Amino acid sequence: MSLQIVVPSLGESISEATVLKWFKKVGEKIEADEPLVELETDKVTVEVPAPASGILKEIFACDGEDVAVGGLLGSLEDGALVAGSPAAAGVKAPTEARSEPVLEPTPVTSFDAKLSPAVRKLVDDNMLDPVLIPATGKKGQLTKADVEAHIATGVARPASASAPSTRPELEGLGASIVSADGLPPRPEDPREEIVKMSRLRQRIAQRLKEAQNTAAILTTYNEVDMTTLMELRSEYRDSFEKKHGVRLGFLSFFVKASILALKELPAVNAEIYGDQLIYKNYYHIGVAVGTPQGLVVPVLRDADTMSFADIERMIADFSRRARDGKLTVAEMTGGTFTISNGGVYGSLMSMPILNPPQSGILGMHKIQKRPVVIGDEIMVRNMMYLALSYDHRIIDGREAVTFLVRLKECIEDPQRLLIDV
Repeated sequence: MSLQIVVPSLGESISEATVLKWFKKVGEKIEADEPLVELETDKVTVEVPAPASGILKEIFACDGEDVAVGGLLGSLEDGALVAGSPAAAGVKAPTEARSEPVLEPTPVTSFDAKLSPAVRKLVDDNMLDPVLIPATGKKGQLTKADVEAHIATGVARPASASAPSTRPELEGLGASIVSADGLPPRPEDPREEIVKMSRLRQRIAQRLKEAQNTAAILTTYNEVDMTTLMELRSEYRDSFEKKHGVRLGFLSFFVKASILALKELPAVNAEIYGDQLIYKNYYHIGVAVGTPQGLVVPVLRDADTMSFADIERMIADFSRRARDGKLTVAEMTGGTFTISNGGVYGSLMSMPILNPPQSGILGMHKIQKRPVVIGDEIMVRNMMYLALSYDHRIIDGREAVTFLVRLKECIEDPQRLLIDV
């Protein structure tokens, strides 16, 4: 019996994914629940497990192709029925010839059932006839790359439907020199490398631009003397790690201090929803984590109920799984406030950008020894610049400045965190 391998539900608001790579080839044996194919969405990467043990029979969506939720990825021959088959014995069955690379583009004659939503949208938006586009996908399927390549040839739209150019210097030159996104073609240069943006990178770009276009972003700064906290950490670091099995970092102190400040200034933990202000009496703190694929922000849910050890343990787990692309969509949604530590990369000062729909984000920076006047003396102290970017539509300057002052007081006198003042 042949079993279908379909794109699973990928989380709220995610309808499409891109096939990153198949872990198995057609004809290879697979065990039930063994990772079969990896998909990339605009938020996370997801491994699709095999629905049963058996032989990978067909692959319908190859690496790099876009697929919709519920779409067909491939098929699996149930292991119980193929125990004596040539494929199970390690001999490639004749039907597996379909998995060989297509050397020449194959004209497609029937598309409605074969076009993925992404391909259909691209075809419709550019008023194309899919029958005229050479297809290179499995079983003659038209891929998004096929359509983009066809558009690049300059026949994206019929001449009668060509939209007028919005750039005077392009008037009269026709649609042949304008790409699908309205940009003129770039001259080729062998020293350049062209790489398509990943879904995650596209999503990051979209959200950052959305924040700039929507919110009235303003940033206020302060500096904090880290000397006392560093001495405290140095004194208890070994005993903390021995008892809790995790290192004591600075981030747990900033999470705790931020929550105290958020409780006093609830607007920083709120969001704008249409013409309503939503004040959140819970504290889901997002912690920005850099990965080779881009920035992700997993969330410490109900962080106000967590101990220092719980926070450090969860941050370490998030960082590890973020690098491996193992975070889930649920773990990266629902945050009410975000902390970003650019200091780990050596940043001395920066202006963080909001993580919509949140109204505030704290930027931590590099700890650096600087001369500081204390009383009437100049002393060398370990100083850090702090930055709070906030949505001025909901947070006033007084609230933003007060937030950083409260944070500064807690970090410079960590005992405040113990007695909640």
